Amino acid sequence: MNEAGAWTDERVELLKKLWSDGLSASQIAAELGNVTRNAVIGKVHRLGLSGRAKSATQPAAPRNAAPRKAPTRSPSHPMASPAAVTRGANALAPDFAPEAEIEAAPLPSEDVVIPFSERVTIMDLREYMCRWPMGDPTSPDFRFCGARSQTGLPYCAHHSRIAYQPAADRRRDRSKVRA
Repeated sequence: MNEAGAWTDERVELLKKLWSDGLSASQIAAELGNVTRNAVIGKVHRLGLSGRAKSATQPAAPRNAAPRKAPTRSPSHPMASPAAVTRGANALAPDFAPEAEIEAAPLPSEDVVIPFSERVTIMDLREYMCRWPMGDPTSPDFRFCGARSQTGLPYCAHHSRIAYQPAADRRRDRSKVRA
C-alpha cells in the first residue's frame, strides 16, 4: 500500500468510528480516500470489528417485532399456485413428458449390448446421438453409445429408462440393495 493509503493510527481511528456509525465499506473507502472497499473490509476483519449501528438507509426493526410476511400474489398471477414454483434440487431439471415408448418398455435386467463398431468417440459424437458413456474414460477404448437419442434428451430410449427413473422406483431399488 502506498503512503497515501497507509493505515496510520488516525486513519484506523476514523475507520473504527465510521464503521460503528454504520457506514458501508464503500462509503468508508470513499471517506478515507486512496483505499479500496476490499482494503477496508480486510482491515475491519483484522481489527475484529463486528458490532455496528444500522445505517441511516436501513430502518432498525425492534427485536420483538413480528416477522414481515412476504407479499402475496394474486390468484390470477401465473406463479400464484405453489405447484407452479419449482425450488431446490429440481429447479433446473428438464420439464418434459416422457414418451409412451419409454414408459411401456420394461427395463431389461442387463444392459443392451452395443457393438463396439457402433459406438462413437467424443470427436464423432453429434447432437442427435446418445451420450451414454461406455467403458473407462481413461481407456483408449472409451466410447459413447451413439444410438439415435430421443428428442430433447441426451440419451437413446434404453439409456433414458436407466437415467430417468421415477422416484418411487429408485426408492424401491435402494431397499432391495439394503436388504
